[in-house]
Amino acid sequence: MNTQQFTKPYYIFFMVLPAGISSGFVTVALPFILTKNGFPVAETAGIIALGIGANLWRFIWGPVTDLTLSLRRWFLIGVLVSVAMLIALCLTPLTIQGAVWLTFIVFLSQVAATFIMLPVGGFMAHRIEENRRGSAGGWFQAGNLGGTGLGGGAGLWLSTHYSITVAGLVLGVASILFALVVFLINDVKHAKDSTIKHEILLMGKDIIAMVKIPLVVFVLVFICFAPIGTGAASNLWSSIAGDWNADADTVALVTGLLSGLVSALGCILGGFIADRWGNWIAYFGAGILLALVAVTMAVLPFQPYYYAGGVLLYAFVSGMCYTAFTSTLLFSIGKKHAATKYSLLSSLGNLPVVYMTAFNGWAHDKFDSKFMLLAEAATGLFFVLVAMAILNQLKFKKLV
Repeated sequence: MNTQQFTKPYYIFFMVLPAGISSGFVTVALPFILTKNGFPVAETAGIIALGIGANLWRFIWGPVTDLTLSLRRWFLIGVLVSVAMLIALCLTPLTIQGAVWLTFIVFLSQVAATFIMLPVGGFMAHRIEENRRGSAGGWFQAGNLGGTGLGGGAGLWLSTHYSITVAGLVLGVASILFALVVFLINDVKHAKDSTIKHEILLMGKDIIAMVKIPLVVFVLVFICFAPIGTGAASNLWSSIAGDWNADADTVALVTGLLSGLVSALGCILGGFIADRWGNWIAYFGAGILLALVAVTMAVLPFQPYYYAGGVLLYAFVSGMCYTAFTSTLLFSIGKKHAATKYSLLSSLGNLPVVYMTAFNGWAHDKFDSKFMLLAEAATGLFFVLVAMAILNQLKFKKLV
């Protein structure tokens, strides 16, 4: 590949924004609107959970982006369908009687968002220089988290000050404008002289070969399954804010737009660190820092200003963790069938977030917020030490 085929890492930021906007609207703005329309919290949570659950299964349709059309075409299809589903969601009557149809639309919107993310993973593998993939990972996560803040914050503000239809139209137009950056990147096409059956067999062999590499197995086990730098407490901040006596306005501002902004900044810093000092230093260092933030929040007085500062610092370091995670995955997958392998590993990477969120909830209800934070920190630090010991034993330090 010649240097003219490489692209600028910050283009990835704009490409990911449409997916983040879709996710943010579904996870931040929509729950608020549904509860205002009389939906019980449990039913609202069920609708949202089924929607975002699409991310856990994106590896199933990941091969489609590797075996058919080109990455640019799949990206544009994903954006257009995502926008269409967002507008359809905003035009759907938000009534309890229509909950089944609403859930279906929400799920389709998030499936469409995965078809934005999958080609982006392929573009990063093919069009980003190896020594700049840490930066690309940072811009990727910055676009994801920044888009979530935009889709959630702006979507909610537009919905409450104007209408949900206006919110859908504005966010849809913004998503299309951001997506146009894909035309600045050389397309990546699949091999036309190969049949789908042949490509599936080759893909299977490629994945099997990938997992035979000890380093990739290490990444699979510790990066995708170990609770290092999961940022799981972020899913509970609004639920436990009362322990710090934080009011509703503080919670809305701190856990919404501001967290999205500082997380994006953390992602960019994390990408710089990964490129400058390597993925392992970035990953383990960010994991340790996140544990220290949790410990600090646990030992400081439970006052609103400590809550605000702690949540934002936690969000910033979480962004660094997400970038290190992405950068390490990019190193592991190589370039062949990149979209499929990236979708598989990144889907598995959601598992620690799920079970640590459940663990944190149990720890809080069984004891209190202080115990929850200390338990999360202790768990993360333990697995960092175990992973570093194994990495040193296998002498992989210089490979990433």
